[in-house]
Amino acid sequence: MKILFKILAVLFAVFFVWAAYVQNNDPDATMWYAIYGIAAVASLLFIANKLPYALAVILFLGYVIGAIVFWPSKFEGVSIGAGDINNIEHGRESLGLIINALIMLIYAWRIKRK
Repeated sequence: MKILFKILAVLFAVFFVWAAYVQNNDPDATMWYAIYGIAAVASLLFIANKLPYALAVILFLGYVIGAIVFWPSKFEGVSIGAGDINNIEHGRESLGLIINALIMLIYAWRIKRK
């Protein structure tokens, strides 16, 4: 089971790096580089058994708060053309932060189980 979570962490480290890379045309790209970059580093620390439980919990909470802050006033999906572009963009950003939060929660749970 331990190897399964290490593989998951490798996959998400790659995913988070990719997610940061595709932000290059976003007006607030620097913020998203940091958000996804921190998640990628946390994944690498988890792989190396160096991620502190408290940091995983703090990241989880931070990503949850971020998802709440970015949640659109009216959720209209994530597809371009499905509604107001600002609502769609905020919906995408919130969903990305929710993914980050869930992964940090999994890391915290695994660290706590040890």
